[in-house]
Amino acid sequence: MEEGNGTGTFTDETWGIWEPLIEASCPQGKTLPHDLRRTIAAIFWRHENGAKWRSIPAEPGPWWRAAQLFIRWAKLGVWERLLERVQGQQGVALGMTFLDGTNIRAHHKAAGAHKKGASFEERDHREALGRSRGGYGTKVCVIADGHGKAFGFALAHGQAHELPLAPAMLDSLPAIPAKRRDGPVACPKWAYRCRHLVENLWARLKEWRAVATRYEKTATSFLAVIHIAAAADWIKP
Repeated sequence: MEEGNGTGTFTDETWGIWEPLIEASCPQGKTLPHDLRRTIAAIFWRHENGAKWRSIPAEPGPWWRAAQLFIRWAKLGVWERLLERVQGQQGVALGMTFLDGTNIRAHHKAAGAHKKGASFEERDHREALGRSRGGYGTKVCVIADGHGKAFGFALAHGQAHELPLAPAMLDSLPAIPAKRRDGPVACPKWAYRCRHLVENLWARLKEWRAVATRYEKTATSFLAVIHIAAAADWIKP
């Protein structure tokens, strides 16, 4: 996206990168919006700035069109597929991987999802919200590849520890046979010293204000925001 103009627009060069990835991630047989470029720009602008949907500048078009498309595509898994396609294009470095978690504080409006017949506690658990020492929020775990790029994410309620999420996340990795010369140490010192790669990843993702603070009511929508930010991080030079 263009830097510094605050209008949420794509340059021709940037859109030339995103357009084929987005079109390939969309549901087959669905008609895309005729102003897809502007609508996607509005979605990105909103999440980069952590603004209300109604605060989207006029240039990208109606805010409600961007909101509807974002939510619909989040439910259909489009944003997750977008991240997977970007990963496939750029190439994942799985020689070394890192798993790390962070607590994301939730805005008070994030607690507004429907209960759907359940209690408030059950709703919060369903939507990956809970109270921890850091306040009300969500635990987000990531697997990063050897270059410090995001491979996959998992959400849990704020007070959860990342270890219970680790087995399922590690199972999502392609099988990598161990070398015969590999030692028995699970995390040698030289590998631990590379933790800055995943820590720097979180720093980059949290530059998106809608990642640094959770504004989304549902876990599905919040995870979609993270997928968009991670895809942009893969593409960014």
